[in-house]
Amino acid sequence: MINKILITSPLEQFEILYYSFSFVDFTNQLLTLLLVTYFLNFLLCFLKENNSLLIVTSNNYQIIFENIYSFVLSIIIDNIGIRNGQNFFILIYSIFIFILFNNFQGLIPYNFTVTSHLILTFSFSLSIFIGTNLFCISLHGLKFFSLFMPRGTPILLAFLLVPIELVSFIFKPISLSIRLFANMMAGHTLLKVIAGFS
Repeated sequence: MINKILITSPLEQFEILYYSFSFVDFTNQLLTLLLVTYFLNFLLCFLKENNSLLIVTSNNYQIIFENIYSFVLSIIIDNIGIRNGQNFFILIYSIFIFILFNNFQGLIPYNFTVTSHLILTFSFSLSIFIGTNLFCISLHGLKFFSLFMPRGTPILLAFLLVPIELVSFIFKPISLSIRLFANMMAGHTLLKVIAGFS
């Protein structure tokens, strides 16, 4: 048993396994995503009493969610402002909670970490990137493209600055998805290596 544990690769925990039954085929990645989604729905329904959030009697779960709520709200107000930030709060809060719980469930030993796969993080960031850009173009029209040339920039510098800003804007979802994937994979690989030495 000890030899088998020492021989196994630290990257074996990231393997996607396929399960097949007579009526459905699924992977451990899909199963983990569904479990996190249902757990979040259950937790939010548990915090409700008579279709209103528990406000008078606070428990530990409510305090945690209120702290997360105020943390995300303060980030949005600092970056977008109070007036425009309220329109995007639900989207940003949902994304934050979903990624947070997917990362937390990955901390459970022998559990599958969904965010340690580049295809999931990349597809998640690309869909959000395309959706928010389409929304911004429909909201602001052609003024959206003034993002690539800051105010007061000389015209001669625009030929150099606009392509650089455009490339950095396009590669932002790629770099963010790679950062999340690399952080989760490196952390879990390191834990597996340290556990193998013990």
